[in-house]
This record gives sequence, C-alpha cells and structure tokens, in this order.
Amino acid sequence: MEGAELSRRTLLQALAAAVGAAALPFTWSDVLEAARQTHDHPALRSSGDGVFAFLTAAEAADVEAIAAQIIPTDDTPGAREAGVVYFIDRALTTFFAQLGSGYRAQLAAFQTDFRATHPGIESFASLPADGQIEHLKTVDRTPFFESTRVLTLLGMFSLPSYGGNRDGVGWRLLGFEDAHVFQPPFGYYDRGYPGFAVDRETGK
Repeated sequence: MEGAELSRRTLLQALAAAVGAAALPFTWSDVLEAARQTHDHPALRSSGDGVFAFLTAAEAADVEAIAAQIIPTDDTPGAREAGVVYFIDRALTTFFAQLGSGYRAQLAAFQTDFRATHPGIESFASLPADGQIEHLKTVDRTPFFESTRVLTLLGMFSLPSYGGNRDGVGWRLLGFEDAHVFQPPFGYYDRGYPGFAVDRETGK
C-alpha cells in the first residue's frame, strides 16, 4: 500500500510540474472558469464517443497517437483507453474554443513537419510506437506539444462528462473514488444538497 501511495504522489507531482512548466495561452483561472461553464454547455451534453466536432478523422488519429505516448498503456489504461482525444475535441469547440484556431494551425505545422522528415509515411499515427517517440523528442519543446500534453492530462483526470476519463480510468489510476461521504468535518454540510440521497442508517 505504501508503494502505491508513493506512486500516486509521484504521479501527481509530475502532473503538477508538467502543467506548471507548460507555455500555454491559458492559466489555471481559465481552466477553472472553463470547468464552471462546462456543466451547462449543450454541446457537451449532446456529444458522444466516435463523433468529432473539431478534429478531422486524420487529425484525431494523430492527436490520439500523441496523447497515447504522453500517457501510454501498460499494465494500466492510458490516454487512448480514457478517450482523451474526445476531451480535446470537445474542449476546442466549447470551453477552450478560443484556442481552436491556434491549435489547428500548430497541428497542421506538426503534420507538415512530420511528412517532410518521414517521406513515404502516411501519418504520425501510422508510425510504429518507437518511431513516434523518436519524433516527439524533436518537438517536445514546441507550443503544440506543450498544449497537447496539458490537454491530455486534463482529459485523463477530469470529469468523464467532459469527454475523457472514460469509465473513470484516470481516477482509478490515482486511487480516487467518486463517492460523496457525508461525515463531519467534510461533506456534512452537503447533506441537504438537491440530488443526493443520504442513507439514514449510515449517514452517508
């Protein structure tokens, strides 16, 4: 158990460092405001897996491949299983729509550069994993990669209703349980919150 807790702590520290170091056109206050607006956004309520509103199929394949290298699949699910690409697509059409045109231009530049350095290969997504990692090492300081990295982290650990973190796989990686506990000192004041049923025997 101690090892598991250490791994989670290490992961959280790495996530914080990645977000803090990213040169992005939005701040944590922007992220919080976006989260506030998300709850009532009709586009999010109507979106579903398999449908992209911002990315083309080819763009989505490349973005998903990049995200899958940022949080790879090993003995636990990664960004691909979490559906992070759907979070990114929804974010760029809803609460991060102001970043859409810039991100698309950066993605196009990434794809153009990839084709120039890998003639004869159709796309980044079609490259074997080792080749993808080697190419990403050449662009990991670019604004495009930094933006994609932060969007990947947000998509991996945000509410599943935002498009990513499918079935809560990101939360399970952190050991987080999406459960309301109405015990003092935390949560007790929410006992009367509309929509939550409290077990009268356990108080939870």
